[in-house]
Amino acid sequence: HVQLVESGGGLVQPGGSLRLSCAVSGYPHRDSTYCLGWFRQAPGKEREGIAGIVVGGTQTYYAESVKGRFTISRDNAKNTLYLQLNSLKTEDTALYYCAQTTGWSGNYWGQGTQVTVS
Repeated sequence: HVQLVESGGGLVQPGGSLRLSCAVSGYPHRDSTYCLGWFRQAPGKEREGIAGIVVGGTQTYYAESVKGRFTISRDNAKNTLYLQLNSLKTEDTALYYCAQTTGWSGNYWGQGTQVTVS
């Protein structure tokens, strides 16, 4: 059973940066196709996938809305997924989730961490 716990959210001014972390446990470490991703949901909007990574490789994927500003990475030794958020905009305000994914579909979810840009 995969468990994910996010941290690192907060209040930041436009143009600022944050780094989100997601502690992951319970996934099959030897599965090189295992994928993890970051999603966000703003008030009144649907949840959207914004970044994904293959744990056993180097492939990363980004939504157009964050490409060039956000960077997904993972530290397999620490079982931790990261999302570096740079050049933040007010429209990036949302609840951010990490998830174990199949494509852009989440199978297991964390509880979310709030990012507010104001």
